[in-house]
This record gives sequence, C-alpha cells and structure tokens, in this order.
Amino acid sequence: MTSRYIAIDWGSTNLRAWLYQGGACLESRKSEAGVTRLNGRTPEAVLAEVTEGWRDESTPVLMAGMVGSNAGWKIAPYLPCPARFAEFGAQLTTAAEHVFIIPGLCVQREDNRNVMRGEETQLLGARALQPAPLYIMPGTHCKWVQADNEQVHDFRTVMTGELHHLLLKQSLIGAGLPEQQLNADAFQAGLAQGLETDAPLARLFEVRAGHVLGSLAREHVSEFLSGLLIGNEAASMTRLWQPDRQQPLTIVASPALAGRYQQALNALGFQAQTLEGDAAFQAGIRSIAHAVAE
Repeated sequence: MTSRYIAIDWGSTNLRAWLYQGGACLESRKSEAGVTRLNGRTPEAVLAEVTEGWRDESTPVLMAGMVGSNAGWKIAPYLPCPARFAEFGAQLTTAAEHVFIIPGLCVQREDNRNVMRGEETQLLGARALQPAPLYIMPGTHCKWVQADNEQVHDFRTVMTGELHHLLLKQSLIGAGLPEQQLNADAFQAGLAQGLETDAPLARLFEVRAGHVLGSLAREHVSEFLSGLLIGNEAASMTRLWQPDRQQPLTIVASPALAGRYQQALNALGFQAQTLEGDAAFQAGIRSIAHAVAE
C-alpha cells in the first residue's frame, strides 16, 4: 500500500472519510449517506462522490463499520474472539479494486453471543494510544471489551443509548414532557440510584412517578434517566469483568458522553482515561494501512 490512502468510517446513518498522505491527514469529509440512507444510489457511487478529487487509480481505500454488514456493500466476515490485533489487517475483504473492508469481531458461546463492526478499528487505535485491560465504548450500543496488548479476548454489548432514546421518546416515561435540559444534579441523582440497584427494570416507572409527584423536574427527566441507566450499566459490567482497580480503564467516546461514564466508574472506585472515538479510529486504521504496506 502506498503512503497515500483514504480511511472511511461507514456506519448505518452517516459516513466519515479522511485522506492521508505520509501519515498526515490532509482533509476530512462527512456525509449522511450511511448504508441505510443511500437513497437508491450504489455504494460505489457514494464512495466516488465522497472521495471526489482524492483518488487516482491506485489510491487504496480502507473502510470499517456497517459497510461490511449484510446491509452494506459487501459482507466482511467476523473474526471470532479471541482475535489477535495483527489479524485485523490480514483479513481484509475486497469490495472493489483497491477498496477494502476491515472485518468485524464476534463472540459465539452459550453464555455470550455478540458482534461488533467499526469498534474493532477504534480498539486497535486505543490499544496504541491508551492501553487498558478493559475498554468501554459508549454509544447507541455500548461495548465493554476485555483485551491485552496482543488480542481481544471477549466483549459484551449493552443497549443503554438505544434504551434511553426509546424510553424517552416512545414510552410513558417521556410522554408529554417539555424540552429537556442538561442538569448535573439530576444526572447525579439518577447515577446514585443506578449504581445501587440490582433491579433497574423495577425502578424505571419511578422515573415517571418522580416527575408526576413533583420530586423530579419535568425538564430533567432525560438527565435522571441517563444517570440511572449508565450507573446500572457500569455497576453490572464491572461486577462481570472484575477489572484491576490499579490499572486505568479506557473510555472511547465523545468528551460529553465519556464524562458521564467516567463519573460512574469513579464512583465505583475505578480510574478511567478518555479517548475521542475519531482519534482512536484514525490511529487504528493508520496501523492497518501501515501493516498492509509492509
């Protein structure tokens, strides 16, 4: 692979692209043409549009995310865990000439069935930038990943982000609420409840009861619910993984979301360092590009 290449994070609802030359990012672009929003266009046409002016005949394109799913351009098989980081760049799927898709990861056991696409590339970058025994990757579906310097051992997915959205927008909890406002005290109150409960389902209706009875401001329901769900997620996942409290964990997310998980982990007695998702993704895809070039 040449020193000039294009990196693409192609998800369900959007696409982000970066042009690299000699290890430096020259330009970046964004598009809302995720794999579920192609609007009748082919993936080839979207790629040509997004990378216009960037490519010549030999410029390689490395892609990760839902573009490799059964809803994307071409299925890139999952690597089963435990999966060595070195395998990520050795198991690329060719979508077109000089266009490659990075494989996702999977776990298939009786006690855990899981898949990821896109986060594996962030993991590769996070391992280089902020190594940890446990990586937390919040979002719509939060990934908790156990890894060492050589391989990904295991991971779980928690649907916290999606559940928060559904409860607020499509359940009785959020019915008739005014526009929601950020509020640190409401988040902290929800977090405290989430950290201590073993039965979060039994506490969810109390969120509605709280604002009906006046103990929770109607414009702060989202914040309280966020704290409740994140607190319970952090408590249950750290009980499951039992990470070493002497080693910092790594949270890969936007600063605002990472801060919420950091508060939860700190309350449980864990140290946590944070890393932005784009920085992790770009570092990960750079290492794959360099490995392929060797």
